[in-house]
Amino acid sequence: MDIGTVKPISIEQEMRGSYLDYAMSVIVARALPDVCDGLKPVQRRILYAMHDMGFRHNRPHRKSARIVGEVLGKYHPHGDAAVYDAMARMAQDFSLRSPLVDGQGNFGSVDGDSPAAMRYTEARMSALAEEMLVDIDKETVDFSDNFDGTLQEPIVLPARLPNLLLNGSSGIAVGMATNIPPHNLGEVCDALTYLIDHYHEADEVSVDNLMRFLPGPDFPTGGLILGQEGIKSAYATGRGRVIMRAVTRIEEMGHGRHRIVVTEIPYQVNKSSLIERVAYLVRGGRIPDITDLRDESDRRGMSVIIELKRSAQPRKVLNQLFKYTTLQSTFGVNLLALVNGEPRLLSLKRALLHYIDHRREVLNRRTRYELDQAQRRVHILQGLLIALANMDAVIATIRQSPDGDAARTRLVERFDLSREQAQAILDMQLRRLAALERQRIQAEYEELQQRITYLQELLAAPDKILLLVKEDLAQLKARYKDPRRTRIAPEASAELEEEDLIAEEEVLVSLTRLGYIKRLPAQTYRTQGRGGRGVIGMATREQDAVQHIFAASTLDTLLFFTNQGKVYSVRAFEVPDAGRQARGLPLVNLLNLDSHERVTAVMAVPDFDQVEHLTMATQLGRIKRTPLEEFASVRPSGLIAISLEEGDELGWVSLTNGDEELVLVTAQGQAIRFPESEVSVVGRMALGVMAIRLEEGDHVAAMDVIRPGSDLLVVTSKGYGKRTPLTQYSTQRRYGKGVRTLDARKLDQTGPIADAWVVQPGDAVTLISAEGMVIRVRVEEISQTGRNTRGVRLMELQQGDEVASIARLQQ
Repeated sequence: MDIGTVKPISIEQEMRGSYLDYAMSVIVARALPDVCDGLKPVQRRILYAMHDMGFRHNRPHRKSARIVGEVLGKYHPHGDAAVYDAMARMAQDFSLRSPLVDGQGNFGSVDGDSPAAMRYTEARMSALAEEMLVDIDKETVDFSDNFDGTLQEPIVLPARLPNLLLNGSSGIAVGMATNIPPHNLGEVCDALTYLIDHYHEADEVSVDNLMRFLPGPDFPTGGLILGQEGIKSAYATGRGRVIMRAVTRIEEMGHGRHRIVVTEIPYQVNKSSLIERVAYLVRGGRIPDITDLRDESDRRGMSVIIELKRSAQPRKVLNQLFKYTTLQSTFGVNLLALVNGEPRLLSLKRALLHYIDHRREVLNRRTRYELDQAQRRVHILQGLLIALANMDAVIATIRQSPDGDAARTRLVERFDLSREQAQAILDMQLRRLAALERQRIQAEYEELQQRITYLQELLAAPDKILLLVKEDLAQLKARYKDPRRTRIAPEASAELEEEDLIAEEEVLVSLTRLGYIKRLPAQTYRTQGRGGRGVIGMATREQDAVQHIFAASTLDTLLFFTNQGKVYSVRAFEVPDAGRQARGLPLVNLLNLDSHERVTAVMAVPDFDQVEHLTMATQLGRIKRTPLEEFASVRPSGLIAISLEEGDELGWVSLTNGDEELVLVTAQGQAIRFPESEVSVVGRMALGVMAIRLEEGDHVAAMDVIRPGSDLLVVTSKGYGKRTPLTQYSTQRRYGKGVRTLDARKLDQTGPIADAWVVQPGDAVTLISAEGMVIRVRVEEISQTGRNTRGVRLMELQQGDEVASIARLQQ
């Protein structure tokens, strides 16, 4: 059996060659725009077909199916869906900054609705699209054969309109993609004009120079661009990230409620999908403060209504929407286009220069074409003028000739004419013999001579061609410019910080001895009278007990000081929000604590610039002051806050401003008051100085800062407490024994002092026991007594339970 010729080939080479051929076909003939006219092949063929069919902007609309059929049959041998989808996008005012197709009917919507079938819609060229084809009949661009070689189609359009930057482009090829944002026509024209004025010094033109005229993209859907850093990167390198944000406003609805109204959305965001995403977040509890969501958009403009709960903070909800939905999104600029048939990544300046060079070439070719046509016409007019000057002889020559060919030959020989001139004389109508017609021929001849001189000067002086490009841009700007739609916000608002998503509220943060931490709203614990049983405040493990409970704001920075003298830092909102009876999260999930390290003091800092110092005290009575700014940036592994002697531990930390007075209380009932100025200001690594002279077996139980008109609240381990005016504690020098603040004879009944705070009327304190019972008491309900007294019972404790700590809640 004859199987023909078998040719061995390398499968690797065949695959490589076939793939590269396919890749280049996609890149050049489908996916990427040309830098000259900013159009992909299908878009160019649509506009050329409409131009060829005469569907101008001032003519009636024609069925889209007719246009699609023309493009398919003559230029684009692909599916009709590809052509119609491309044409529909060119008609969408939410996709193109300046649509090139004037559509009539349903061409889709910003909600993602598909265009109606092409048999229903109608279209014609827009006025701007006609600018793309101006002078195409003057040999200004090259043509190539269509797919079957029966027709010619333009390789690029003359593009009087700078379409690449005006309408942008997006497309995915093989191994590369383009994503060019749209811009404002007036600004693009201004930037091009500036570059033309500095064309011979183009290397010296910087991105900043161009951004004075072209500050950034101008999206058809409006919106905001956050900052210019991404824009500058995109314009300088061809790649960059532009952060887009919706335009919103917060309106008051009455009765303490607000709503958010979205009037503009980022470019290429589907409004319907956006609303579905918000609804999903509300149903999932991610954004719980939204009560109603509806779309009230109409022909007057976009309006998406988001109603909020009465307790909601509108700005925080809005920031959550920016964080979790496409109300804020990113446009990845990739300025990739075909330059001489090859894909190139372009900077803004390079893209503008390529357009200017294209227009120079177009105008050069137009000038040469017009010069050729003018010279041809002058040549004919010269023959006509010769004939008019010798009219009788010309008529006699024609009458004596047997036929037209003979007459043309005799005219050429007798009057030294060319064949074209002789033919023009033969074709001349008798009315041209009138005197007035003869004057018109003479006037046309003189006018053409001047035109030829002008065109020759243009070709001889390239700078004059540049002036023509500049004039075209000025005319485009004057005729088609419109106001910018997208505003560019300052750089400061470009980044959305995490705390912007957190509602600022007062919370209680609790920490157990075994290291479980959580936060709750401060109102979780209702205020009770003294002597109450309290409520269950925390589910604790066996042998665990609450060690710290303190008030803070969710936006505060929490400084955790440990017994080993180190400090760690987290934000308050990073502490997990848990229920009243929940155990919380192990602190080791937030801090890098050593196995033998435990937190002994916590400080909530709203602002590291608001006070000057952190004052620290240890259990063995040492004290020191360190500038607060040294703790503004605490690394994850922690910092040394104070150096310690063997057997000592860091126990208390307070914020001080340099003019405070301090009070220290010991477990056995001694208290000392002295000025802060007695304590030296030293660095983090310092040991500190002695604050109080301790008796054997005693240790410091509390330290606090004195406030004018305040009392010292002392709470013992067995739930007794009292409030003593600080006027009864005289100011002493540091390192004294202090004075009694608890009846020493009643220590067996009251137990040693567990904690102490400086309080004022209006304050409340929260007491928490080792077994997790919590009670909140107003300071006014605690009796004021003398220094050397027992006090009254503040909290009824179970057998074996004892007070672990108290927290002061300032009103």
